[in-house]
Amino acid sequence: MNGDVDIPDPPTEEKADRARSRRRWLTLAEIVAVTGVGIAGLNLYSNWAERRDSAAERSVEQSSAAQEKARVELVGTVKHDGKELLLNDAHHDLSEATIAFPQALGIAIQHPAGEPAIEARWFDQPLLKLTDSGADDKTGRLPVLVTVRYFVGDDARTTSAIYDVVWRTKGHLFGGRSLGIEGMKLRRRGGSQAALDAAWARLKPEAR
Repeated sequence: MNGDVDIPDPPTEEKADRARSRRRWLTLAEIVAVTGVGIAGLNLYSNWAERRDSAAERSVEQSSAAQEKARVELVGTVKHDGKELLLNDAHHDLSEATIAFPQALGIAIQHPAGEPAIEARWFDQPLLKLTDSGADDKTGRLPVLVTVRYFVGDDARTTSAIYDVVWRTKGHLFGGRSLGIEGMKLRRRGGSQAALDAAWARLKPEAR
């Protein structure tokens, strides 16, 4: 009697089940692997996006700080009983200034020597002439284009803006009238001669 025993092959259906089972495990492994890669990719993107947003925020903050540091806020201080308006900025040293007036007044551009300032004598006669009729005591605003040169660190810069110089006239006991400066207000940053003339057309005292 032969000792070898023939083991019959598994039925075809059983082979198919085993193959399907192997494929299922392979598919699950692939899904787990792909999911892991996807999660890792999302983490990398999230970290990159956070770094990008942080860098953008720092850039905006630095830009805002630089703009704020460079911004000039002129303040006018009335001196000598309204004869002069001294210009200064709390955060910058002003090295020079140029003052332009509405062309209709025929006043030359002024370059004050020494400390930047606006003087009433530059424009008092044209305004006194315009306001000669009616009451002696009057008030109004004169737009001027102010350009100043200043420093941010070692960098020299210039900036311009239109300011309204507030003026007042008054009569005197023995006749005559005088004009004095009472302050100034910012009308707009930047500006041009055309914008200055347009502002004066709206502010010019009406002849009476």
